[in-house]
Amino acid sequence: MREIRAEGLVRKFGGLVAVDHISFEIERGEIFGLLGLNGAGKTTTVLMLSTLLRPTSGRAEVCGFDILKEPEEVRKRIGLVFEEPSVDIYLTAAENLDLHARMYGLPKEERRRRAEEALKVVGLFERRNSQVREYSGGMVRRLEIARALLNRPRLLLLDEPTIGLDVQTRRFVWDYVKEINERYEVTILLATSFVEEAEYLCTRIAVLDEGKVRAVGAPEELKASLGEKLLLLRPLGALGALEEFLRRFDWVKEVRRKDEMVEVGVCGEVRISEFLRIAREQGFSFTHISFRNPTLEDVLLHYTGKRAEG
Repeated sequence: MREIRAEGLVRKFGGLVAVDHISFEIERGEIFGLLGLNGAGKTTTVLMLSTLLRPTSGRAEVCGFDILKEPEEVRKRIGLVFEEPSVDIYLTAAENLDLHARMYGLPKEERRRRAEEALKVVGLFERRNSQVREYSGGMVRRLEIARALLNRPRLLLLDEPTIGLDVQTRRFVWDYVKEINERYEVTILLATSFVEEAEYLCTRIAVLDEGKVRAVGAPEELKASLGEKLLLLRPLGALGALEEFLRRFDWVKEVRRKDEMVEVGVCGEVRISEFLRIAREQGFSFTHISFRNPTLEDVLLHYTGKRAEG
């Protein structure tokens, strides 16, 4: 069953096209990633799907409801964590959740019960009576995830949930996200600029760039789209001539130029000694030759022309 179906979504801000006719579908139970660098259109997409921003054109259904015609029904079924922290640091964790739960019109006892349940899920129950200003950055993000769970959503939208966190804290948050997905069967849409985050969490990924979806697939499928292996060559001489020469071989899937290197997507058996012999006969020589497996960083660079952020 599909939790999200987006068809040709467009969002313009004046003359700027932030999201440019994107389409994708998310199945129930998935952790689906929108992977792209700053300005790719991730946040704008999340805001449209959460009904906080109207698309300029196109349509989308979230949990079976049209985002334009039935926004209230959509909001009842989703939880949202913004990129920027939005909790009140002068309230305790329990007070923040109680305030948010009131917006759903829940009675007092139900508010207390749901807040306790959500805080236990993210490991903050013991600190429920501490003011949020005493929390670390990772604890604040976990509190925001707890707040997003109060209405027991079918779909959780996370916009850069670990930005600004150190590596260890980031991994703690990832583990909580996985637990929420697996234990509570919550579908998750994750917008992220971190390749490692997308690979660790996501069952499928859409690569976004300049408002367009450049590729969609499971991490391993996306890596395989570049070839089974990558052959990296740094030649002495013209890169263009080497690129043309490489395309003669049936094991070459794709040839890409990267700075002073040529990157070759390889499929099937490569007889490297035979290749080097033929290359020498044709006048080519190399200062560097290596093989490696494709990475998700390679995927991002290939489809966007941009390197991943740290």
